[in-house]
This record gives sequence, structure tokens and C-alpha cells, in this order.
Amino acid sequence: MNVHKQAGGAFLILSVRGGNVFKDRVDAGRRLAGKLVPYSEGEGIVLAIPRGGVVVGYEIARRLGYLMDLIIPRKIGSPHNSEVAIGAVTQDGTCIVDHRLVNLLGVTRTELEEKKNDEVREIKRRMNLYGAGRMLRRFQGGQLILVDDGVATGHTMLAALRTARNYQPEELIVAVPVAPRDTLETLKKEADRVVCLLVPECFYAVGQYYEEFDQVEDFEVGEILRELQEQGV
Repeated sequence: MNVHKQAGGAFLILSVRGGNVFKDRVDAGRRLAGKLVPYSEGEGIVLAIPRGGVVVGYEIARRLGYLMDLIIPRKIGSPHNSEVAIGAVTQDGTCIVDHRLVNLLGVTRTELEEKKNDEVREIKRRMNLYGAGRMLRRFQGGQLILVDDGVATGHTMLAALRTARNYQPEELIVAVPVAPRDTLETLKKEADRVVCLLVPECFYAVGQYYEEFDQVEDFEVGEILRELQEQGV
């Protein structure tokens, strides 16, 4: 294992060759929290991306003593094949579009708008389900830390970043356990700091770096948020 610090302090990278790295999301969150301690100053909010990012974000919020809220970016699937992501959108309509892929697939502007609106409606349904957004609406300065259990293409994280930037944080940080280098380079252009534990040489999928990577259910997200409220975090 080698720890590297990229020029400018943007990345914290733990390079590991082969094998699973994290036991589960709790383990990843605790290890990531340890790397974030030196950068935590004053007040801040951890913005977790459901559902897996909520487990990771919970550990970070507890360690730093920060509030936690949710931000819910959703991928926009092609109208011809929903498994093919052509972009991403957040609750305020901030949209990232892969125009090259849109043109290649022949997706019309009307089709794209319809798919985007469908996802925004689903985001708002989930926001209501989780009771999310209250902490972020009251945000009056400090750090915002965007957290997920890993990123692949980075489309959803990029959409989340642009929405979070609208709240004018003093520092906007992306914190993830694992991501490919090219995605981190893209996120680095939009975030003030990117903290990532593992940057694999050959990235396939986020789940391959966890021993346990079970799906997080809606009720688990609700339980975590209620526990944080009871703890005053």
C-alpha cells in the first residue's frame, strides 16, 4: 500500500493492488472519515448520495460532528435503453448531459426533456420519503462534503457538485472510497478538494472493492437519518 498526495492537495490516494479493500460501507466510511479530519473546520454538512452513500456519510458525519443531509442525483437513461446513461439530474433540475452519446443514439431534445422530468419527479418523491433537504435549506456557510460509496463515470456526482455549489459553501469537498483516475480528474475541476482512498489501475465497478456490497434499502436510509436526528448530528 502506498499513500500519495497529489500536487495541490486535491487527492489523497491509497493504491492497493488486487483483492477486496473494504469490508463494507461502514469500514469505508470510517477510513474515509479519518482522512477528512485534517480538513474539517468549523461547521459543515455531509451531503450523502442515497442509498449506499448514506452508510458511508453517516460514519463521516459522526466522526466530524457535522450535520448530514441527502442530495439525490439520478442518472438519465436513454429512452431506447434505460440501462444506458446519457446524463444525470438533481432535485433542482441541474442536468449533466453526455451530448456525444445523445447524438450517437439519436435521442431528441423532447425525449431528453421527458426523461429528465421523470427523474426529477422520482427525486422529489424520494426526498419526501426520506424527509431530506431540511438541513441543506438552512445552510448558511461552511463546508459541504459530498459523499458516495464510490463513483464510476461521475455523472451523478458532477450533477450533485453543481447543485451544491449553488449554496455557496466556503469549501466544497468530494469524498469517496474508490473511483477511477479519469473520473477524479473531472471532479477535481469542479470541487475545491477531492478525497479518495483508492484509485485502481484497472477499474471495473465500485462493488468489486468491497467484501460486502449488499443493496441498502429505503428503510435503512430512514433509520440512519432518524438516528442522526436523535444524536443531534
